[in-house]
Amino acid sequence: MASSDDRDTTSTPGSLQDFAVALRRTHGEISRLVHGFALAQGLHPTDVQALSVVLDSPDPLTPGRLREHLGLTSGAVTACLDRLEKAGHIRRSRDTADRRVVHVHYEAGARAAARRHFLPLAEATSRATDRFDEQELATALRFLTTLNEELAALRVPRR
Repeated sequence: MASSDDRDTTSTPGSLQDFAVALRRTHGEISRLVHGFALAQGLHPTDVQALSVVLDSPDPLTPGRLREHLGLTSGAVTACLDRLEKAGHIRRSRDTADRRVVHVHYEAGARAAARRHFLPLAEATSRATDRFDEQELATALRFLTTLNEELAALRVPRR
């Protein structure tokens, strides 16, 4: 990882180095907020990452899909889901057509705690977006969406 002393000051604005630094800083700031939420809820940061996957999943999420996404072992995902269920953040249900299939659901009541904790993030995002016009925001969102698609295609080594 390059430090600020290692940066190429001759790079042009918008270089890969500039994006790498900005993305690392964004990741660090969001991680700080995630760790605070995990601590406040008595969870592990990985548990909060799992919650995000459950929340953002367009389809019913299974423990197997969560395992693949997080790159964890089956046992680690089971322990994570046990902690989340015990803390009231998720519930598991059996599929009505195939009782062997388990679906993971984000509990509606748990969303309130997450919303309260992450309200400063939402407010900071709102203040930042207020500084850009619609076309700039559309471009930024398109970049982030495309980057996330590229990152999702990368295979995480299994543990």
